[in-house]
Amino acid sequence: MDFPAALKYTKDHEWIKVEGDVAYIGITEFAQRELGDIVYIDISSLGKEVAKDEVFGTVEAVKTVSDLFMPVAGTITELNPALDKEPELVNSDPYGDGWMVKVTLTNAADVDSLLSAESYQSLIGV
Repeated sequence: MDFPAALKYTKDHEWIKVEGDVAYIGITEFAQRELGDIVYIDISSLGKEVAKDEVFGTVEAVKTVSDLFMPVAGTITELNPALDKEPELVNSDPYGDGWMVKVTLTNAADVDSLLSAESYQSLIGV
């Protein structure tokens, strides 16, 4: 499994890539493997401010539905349009084309409380 060192991670298996005051968020390779084949992404919070740890959508796999938790407080400014037609991008490229939302950070310090790649690997026992 891949755990890019440039990303931060949550205990709920989301990843975040920060670029200035903007961040991309998705689910980890571990999470998508646990879920299985992703068939639908439901995120209806575009344009809304979402609190840290708040549910901002769901990801649906063949056998289960899982909540998506916001790793930082922010306003969702963009949804990944490719996931409407190809939700399986989350399986094939979770850290690239499989990103889910783009947010403008409310408090950049929220990122400091997230896990490093090494800490996340320890959490999941890899």
